[in-house]
Amino acid sequence: MLLQFNFKNFTSFKDNASLDMTATKISEYNNHVVKVGNEKVLPVAVIFGANASGKSNVLEAFRYMSRYVIASFGFGGEISGKESGPESFKPSPFLLDPKTKDAESSFEVYFISSEDTGEKSYNYGFTIDQNGVNEEWLNWKSKSSRGEYKRIFYRKGKKLDLQGIPAKSKENLEIALEKETLIVSLGAKLKIDKLKFIRDWFLNNDFADFGKPAENFFLSEKLPADFVKNKEVRRNVVEYFSKFDPSIIGFEIETLEKDDENKSIKVKIDAVHKMIGTEETASIPLKLESAGTLKMFALYPLLQKVLKSGGVLFVDELNARLHPLLVRTFVIAFLDPEINPKHAQLIFTSHEPWQLSSKMMRRDEVWFTEKADTGVSTLYSLADFIDEDGTKIRKDENYEKNYLLGKYGAIPAMMHFDMFKGE
Repeated sequence: MLLQFNFKNFTSFKDNASLDMTATKISEYNNHVVKVGNEKVLPVAVIFGANASGKSNVLEAFRYMSRYVIASFGFGGEISGKESGPESFKPSPFLLDPKTKDAESSFEVYFISSEDTGEKSYNYGFTIDQNGVNEEWLNWKSKSSRGEYKRIFYRKGKKLDLQGIPAKSKENLEIALEKETLIVSLGAKLKIDKLKFIRDWFLNNDFADFGKPAENFFLSEKLPADFVKNKEVRRNVVEYFSKFDPSIIGFEIETLEKDDENKSIKVKIDAVHKMIGTEETASIPLKLESAGTLKMFALYPLLQKVLKSGGVLFVDELNARLHPLLVRTFVIAFLDPEINPKHAQLIFTSHEPWQLSSKMMRRDEVWFTEKADTGVSTLYSLADFIDEDGTKIRKDENYEKNYLLGKYGAIPAMMHFDMFKGE
C-alpha cells in the first residue's frame, strides 16, 4: 500500500508537496483504516480544488514517476539519438521562476508490501533534470523494525553505493547504467529480484484521466481481459453493471476482422437489454449507451486490475458523467474488505462538494489544492487545516457548506465579467 508520495518542482508545484495515505489519530470511521505491519493506512483519498489549481498535477506527478521507473531502462544516447533521452520523458519543472525552470525535479514514495511478501516498508525516490538522473535511492525496513530504514543502494552523480545489491549483479549495473536510466528500471530488466520488486509495484498501479478527450476515448475502447473469448468474464461485467444499470443483461460479440493467424483484431459489441413486458431482448451497440455507462465500462478493467494486485488506482475527474451515488458506490468498493481483500487504494480528483460530507469521508481522506497568484500550487489535508482562529477542523462540522463558503480555500475566485463590455 502507498504510504506517502512526495514531489517537488513539477508543473505548478514549485515547492515540496506530500500526499500522505497514513491515518492520523482522529476518531471517525475507524473501519476505513487498514492495518498493515506497523502502519495504519487509508484505502481512499479525494482531492478537491478549483479548476487549474493543481489537482490533476498531483496525479500527473505520480504518473510521470511511474512511467520513468517502468521505461527508463531503454534510455540512452544510442537509443534516443540524444544525450538527454526522449523528449516526452523530460520532467516538467515550475517555469514561472528563474530559479526552478532549469532546476531538478524530485519524486519519492514510501510504500509497504503485502503480508505475502513480509509487510516490509520501502522508501524509493530520485531527482532528475533535463539532462538525466542526478540522484536515486532505495531503502527498506522490516515489519519488526521501528527504527531507521536500511540502505539498498544510493546514487549521486557517477558515485554508486550498491551495498544491498547481490555481488554478481553489481558489475552488470555499473557497466550498463546510463545517466538517463534509473537503477531500479535497469535492475528489473536485468532480473535483479530486489529491483524488479520495486518496478513491479509501480506496474501494479493504474491511471485514468477522464478530463483528456484522447485518453477518455482510449479508455472507452479498452476491453476487460478475455472479454471477447471468456463468457465468465462477460458474466462478471454484467454483475458489475447490475449495481447501477440492471437493464443490461448481457453482451453480444461479433467478430468483424481477423488477422492471418485467425486472432480477432476487430469486434462489434452490443449490450443486450430486456424488452418491456416481454421475455424478448433487444441489442444496442455499446457505443450508443450513455456516457455514464461507457465510463463505468471503462473503469471496470482498471478496478479489476488493482483489486487483484492490491495496487493504486488514480482517477482524474471520477465524478464526470457519473451520478453522485455511482461515485459513492465505486468508492465504497475500496472500503469493503470483502471486495478489496488485498487493500487496493483509490486516489481521485473531484469537484462534487457532496463528497465532502462528514457522513462519508474521514478528514484525513480529504485533500485540497490551491494556486496562488504567483502560479504556485499547494497541497494540504483537511485533517491538517487550521482555520483563522488557529484551531483544527472538527469532525462534526459541515464540510460541504464550509468548503463552498471558502473556509478551507481551494475554490475559484468568483469575479463578475462582461464579455461585451466596451462594445
